Amino acid sequence: MQIELELLAPARNKSIGIAAINCGADAVYIAGPSFGAREAAGNPISDIRELAEYAHKYSAKVYAVVNTIIYDDELKAAQKLLWELYNAGVDAFIVQDLGIFRMERPPLPLFASTQTNIRTPQQAKFLSSLGFKRLILERQLSLAQIKEIRRSTNCDLEFFIHGAICVSYSGQCYLSQRLASRSANRGACIQACRSDYDLVDSKGKVLVRNRPFLSLKDLNLSAHIPALIEAGITSFKIEGRLKNTSYVKNVVKEYRLIIDEYISSNPHYCKASAGDIIGGFVPDMEATFNRGYTSCFIDGKRDLWASSDGAKSMGEYLGEIESVRGNWITISTYKELKNGDGLAVVSPPGEITGFRADVCEGNRVRIKEASVLSKGMKVYRNLNTAFEKELENNMPKRLIEATINCSSKAGVTTFEAVSCRDKATFTFEDHNPPAERPEKAMETLSRQLSKSSGQYIFTLGNVDFDIIRFYPTSVLNGVRRHLAETLEEAVLRRMEGSRRMPTDNMVTRAAAKSPEEHLSYLANCSNHLSKELYLKCGVKSVDPAYEIEAPEGVQVMRTKYCIKYELGLCHKHPDGRKNAATFREPLYLANRNYKLRLEFDCKSCEMIVNL
Repeated sequence: MQIELELLAPARNKSIGIAAINCGADAVYIAGPSFGAREAAGNPISDIRELAEYAHKYSAKVYAVVNTIIYDDELKAAQKLLWELYNAGVDAFIVQDLGIFRMERPPLPLFASTQTNIRTPQQAKFLSSLGFKRLILERQLSLAQIKEIRRSTNCDLEFFIHGAICVSYSGQCYLSQRLASRSANRGACIQACRSDYDLVDSKGKVLVRNRPFLSLKDLNLSAHIPALIEAGITSFKIEGRLKNTSYVKNVVKEYRLIIDEYISSNPHYCKASAGDIIGGFVPDMEATFNRGYTSCFIDGKRDLWASSDGAKSMGEYLGEIESVRGNWITISTYKELKNGDGLAVVSPPGEITGFRADVCEGNRVRIKEASVLSKGMKVYRNLNTAFEKELENNMPKRLIEATINCSSKAGVTTFEAVSCRDKATFTFEDHNPPAERPEKAMETLSRQLSKSSGQYIFTLGNVDFDIIRFYPTSVLNGVRRHLAETLEEAVLRRMEGSRRMPTDNMVTRAAAKSPEEHLSYLANCSNHLSKELYLKCGVKSVDPAYEIEAPEGVQVMRTKYCIKYELGLCHKHPDGRKNAATFREPLYLANRNYKLRLEFDCKSCEMIVNL
């Protein structure tokens, strides 16, 4: 039996979800009108129903994101939403709050959100024991850690492969809640990690000024897909429920090509949906939103993770400014520039200046104001107008291959269409006359049936006629369209049947099976249903969620990212011991609004942020 590999794309809204499907996504994830962990990415149920209907035509799936923590007074609303999403046709729920297990919920699989902070085999075992079908792992893991988790559970494993990375371990960042009473676990993060800070030591010495020290580059694991598959990942997730259409189209198609190439050489694997992506634009991941790229900790080694040039998208690097003459600048680039391109430079103090290319002549660009620019500045393109037009006007086609076999015996004719997963037949008493020119009739049969209808592209297969008959073109076109519609109906029936599964609302299987120390990382909750679940599983005490009652001494952030290592101040860094004498700990991140204290757990190779 082949193992399905799933490319999972973000959908801010219905149209972006459809674009992702058209570019090759096997599934999309989208939020309903509430509880979706992104306040700016809610969608009406009617739109989700239309997206599910479209996705299911290609055997693709739609996962509903219901991954905020839920307060007691929201339980009824959350339960109502689950049923509305179920009736709209979604295929699974992505959740964080374990109280959902105690609800009377629809018979759909539950996926443990990355917000449940899955970093160890023990955590994976616990969540698996509750009945989760899939675990969405923490982003800051190595291949070795993923393999350990894979050995500990039979659940499907999902991993982020592209897009923005939270500097904190997922679900464990309380900085926004502490600073502004806006919880990241409730979809209201103020993104204080993207702000600029001064790095200050205990004596008040400013080591580095005005840098977005907690802002990480974007993840890009395009070179690591085979290794992730071999480690046990079967769902490959692209981040970006706040990203625009061009970002989603571009990134989805790039990873579709990468995964398809792997599948073509490894027959034990197959795509999780149907249809081939034909033609269209050539993807270029440098040309859409990115803060620079990192592979994070996937190799178990550190590279430079910080987006030191700025927390916003810089786009593709073009080159340096060679000269500034009036309002004309010359850039050392071989890339073609177009009028209207968006450009940006980074000044030596770290300030980002953006401007439009009004007129482009080769590598010379006229802009409105060039007084702040100087020779040697790095130039980036954060809006490629030619590529944006290509993404809009040159979309690929997604078509499902199907074969039409024909047979006719004793006046009864059957046309049978067979795709990779489904079958459709059309049988009728055949009163069409024998063909006067059989060879010509067979050519017409092949030509008219070997076309596309709907999402299917047909080819003529076996033909077994006792009498070769003459079929008008209109009849053959009607047969082809009927077979396409019947195949689509078969797909929708299969998808509806496959998304239902038994559900255990009481969750007793985990009771007394998991040691308390393995549960402590999760043992805080926002509602009484979660608390009852933890207690039933053997936890002796349960704290309120940070959003309800912030306990003393709780870290606001813990991360694998380390500022000391980034700056060469860590003793594990080649220059660390030499630089250690230049500052006194503890270190702080300070700006005009607040001051954050940094601590370093060198044994675990992790950084802790506190107020």
